[in-house]
Amino acid sequence: MIENAENMSANSKTAAGSSSSSGSPSCIALIRQSLEHMGHFSAGSVAAGGANGLDSNHVEFEDAVPHIFVVLGASGDLAKKKIYPTLWYLFRDGLLPKNTTFVGYARSKLDIETLKNNCKPYMNVKDTQKKEHDDFWKVNHYVAGSYTARRDFELLDQELACLEKGTRANRLYYLALPPSVFHDVTSNISTCCMAKKGWTRVIVEKPFGRDLDSSNVLSKHLASLFKEEELYRIDHYLGKEMVQNLMTLRFANRIFGPTWNRENISSVMISFKEPFGTQGRGGYFDEFGIIRDVMQNHLLQILCLVAMEKPPSTGADDIRNEKVKVLKCTQTLTMHDVVLGQYVGNPNGKGEQKLGYLDDPTVPKGSGTPTFALGVLRINNERWDGVPFFLRCGKALNERKAEVRIQYRDVPGDIFDGQCKRNELVIRVQPGEAVYVKMMTKTPGMSFEMEETELDLTYLSRYKDAVLPDAYERLILDVFCGNQMHFVRSDELTEAWRIFTPLLHEIDSQKVKSIPYVYGSRGPKEADELFDRNGFKFYGTYKWKPSP
Repeated sequence: MIENAENMSANSKTAAGSSSSSGSPSCIALIRQSLEHMGHFSAGSVAAGGANGLDSNHVEFEDAVPHIFVVLGASGDLAKKKIYPTLWYLFRDGLLPKNTTFVGYARSKLDIETLKNNCKPYMNVKDTQKKEHDDFWKVNHYVAGSYTARRDFELLDQELACLEKGTRANRLYYLALPPSVFHDVTSNISTCCMAKKGWTRVIVEKPFGRDLDSSNVLSKHLASLFKEEELYRIDHYLGKEMVQNLMTLRFANRIFGPTWNRENISSVMISFKEPFGTQGRGGYFDEFGIIRDVMQNHLLQILCLVAMEKPPSTGADDIRNEKVKVLKCTQTLTMHDVVLGQYVGNPNGKGEQKLGYLDDPTVPKGSGTPTFALGVLRINNERWDGVPFFLRCGKALNERKAEVRIQYRDVPGDIFDGQCKRNELVIRVQPGEAVYVKMMTKTPGMSFEMEETELDLTYLSRYKDAVLPDAYERLILDVFCGNQMHFVRSDELTEAWRIFTPLLHEIDSQKVKSIPYVYGSRGPKEADELFDRNGFKFYGTYKWKPSP
């Protein structure tokens, strides 16, 4: 049975602020302006692909058409911690189509009030927003049912049809579900719950398989049910501001283009570091490990944006075509170019720092699953031949950081007695979004003494009043607009798994041991040795500080 709620406009109120914290009205205006610039806010228009809106290079925001956003797995952690809060922020800021309704679906017997209470701790609702928060839940509904029974999805479809009231309406399905039920759920959506007079879009969360074979099975299954234009494989890293800024930096600035090649760049490092361990979720993490969880998807997607050639346009397929070309040129990763680590407790640490990965009671005894990985990828094409691409990711390290670090070659014909250090272009993804160029400058005085400094664009300094939208906010808005630019296509998946599957099978079959490293350290010392063997220079003499 559906839990009834009053149906009202999801866009009837405009709240100040964006993302999880409220900002000034100018922040909302900035987001609206960017949406309008992309052609999103074409009120009442119909996508160029016809009633189905299936032209993957066309972006359109159908503001006057009713939309129903269905959260499958509504009672789970992902839904209450990320999906519902994101929908609330978009509702609060008036960024959704005017007549948007939300429907949760899960096996649990819940009512709207219980769902609201489950989600509330993660929604950052201010006292001044309580009425709007109540209005948000008035356009929410909940349906309980199984993931396997066709009859339950037929009943879901009937309830959705009641909400649509016979008018043209679009349906969006977010699969906040474990991979074990993807097959049944997607089959039932395709058979029973497609939109009758509008388009249907299905958002699929990673993991997209465990290796090449399982990914291909999933891709073939989805292709038998939906068109590629209806599928949105979400990788939230592609929704982050600085990841999306990579294309602008590369292709809108003459200063970088001529040097973006093997003649000038020595290496590229893409890092993802977390200062905490598995925090009691080691059982889930142990099924995948750090390579499947982070490196094969998040970091490889960033590599594509750094290394790809200039696309003919900013159309989704033009960009994704270039990403696939880069992946096809990327050699398969081997153990020779990999360092694996697993954190152990720090006896001098505090609290959780004293616990190693194997001290997590949810982790299988004696597990060798890596919590740290460094891999060196090589791209066999004219632009990047001989340039190592380091992908580094790990838990329980010395800091929280995600960044792209492009290290340039040494200055030829050095006249400064070896004082010069390599230039670096750094794109800081988190925390504190920024772009800075590390360069040499003369110190004050009579001699040619030199020091490292930076040309800095820190977002919080340049855009002081802007509250940047969360990655999930951006990506869910993209789905409403039919913009697939920041979503993974099936042929991208195939090439990504081709690169990593032999390595993953070797690790699993031969039970490759991970090197212990201390909680709070930089990782195994063998990682530094791999950097050194491949020509990366770490000076340790300069630390960037964000502008105040």
